[in-house]
Amino acid sequence: MHRLPAVVLTLVLAAGLTGLMRPAPAAAHDATTTAHATVTGTGTGTGVKVVLDLEYDLLMKSAWLYAEAYEAEDRAEQLRQLELNRAAVLDYVTRRFAVAYDDRPCAPTMAGAADVRPRGKAAFAVLTLDYACPGEPGGTHAISSALFPDAETFVHSTETLVRYELDGEKGSAVLVARSPTLRVGERQAASQVGEFFVLGAEHLLFGLDHVLFLLALLIGARRLRDVVITASAFTAAHSITFLLAAMGVVDVPGEIVEPVIAASIVVVALANLLGREEDRLGRWRLPIVFAFGLVHGLGFAGALDIDRSGSWELLLSLLSFNVGIEVTQLAIIAVLFPLLVLLRRTSWSRWAVVALSIPIVAVSVYWFLDRVPLPL
Repeated sequence: MHRLPAVVLTLVLAAGLTGLMRPAPAAAHDATTTAHATVTGTGTGTGVKVVLDLEYDLLMKSAWLYAEAYEAEDRAEQLRQLELNRAAVLDYVTRRFAVAYDDRPCAPTMAGAADVRPRGKAAFAVLTLDYACPGEPGGTHAISSALFPDAETFVHSTETLVRYELDGEKGSAVLVARSPTLRVGERQAASQVGEFFVLGAEHLLFGLDHVLFLLALLIGARRLRDVVITASAFTAAHSITFLLAAMGVVDVPGEIVEPVIAASIVVVALANLLGREEDRLGRWRLPIVFAFGLVHGLGFAGALDIDRSGSWELLLSLLSFNVGIEVTQLAIIAVLFPLLVLLRRTSWSRWAVVALSIPIVAVSVYWFLDRVPLPL
């Protein structure tokens, strides 16, 4: 009697899982990137100093340089390529990132040599630009970014995270294709909260490893009470480490965080396969979920790449980002858990757990091996 609904529910869940099964790093952002801009006044006149952190290989590809430039992996060679191609890099960046003062463009020059530093598993070029802005003090600056647009086809949905201290204002903003310009003083706190809320929601939705971990937890939960306790433990844990890491209080390298996140998915999914039907993680459920939640919080913080301690002016943005994660997590639970409950009432229950858990284990093991540099 229940066989037809079981088939339908299994197909729905399996289709969703198939869409998720694409290898990705912990940030799960293979096909996108975040540019970082720190913008400050120069202290004299209306000039502006901008420090840009841009993913090295994407920058060199977007500047239409040869493979020897964008494929360079050694830091010394990357620095050499940046200096060798200084004019092309500067031309690309200044066409895509602009500063204006009272609606008049500011003239950019590169200050000093470019640098390279790691962010997670990627190398980022660090460029310092000085913008000379005509006009008298008392006006307003505007910052615009169109870095790495979809039209270039190398990445999609690029976001530019801007932190600024300019025109007597201090804050942060996320610039995207649909809203590429920040006018200092015009963006209110409510707008900033909304931007980072959306950024947090997008990170969870497109962070495939976080979604798979949540799905594995839901598969193993038998009752609504289990879901509430599990989700609460995961939320509390990742909120702690997310805020501590994003504020610079703790610092764990991405080389450690990323493989552990993949391993956490393997552990929970294997528990679903090997555990008893009535309680797949047993009395270890809360400690395991809490411990792995701490690690996932570090992964969430890595999405923002805020690596300067004491950045308390970003607290509102960080809280908004975290709330975006939580609301999206609750939405996923609200959609998937009722389907899983219906599925458990059918004769297909055990087979459904196996059918969903095995692909999760397989892709998570792949992620783990991909993230750990194993000797040949």
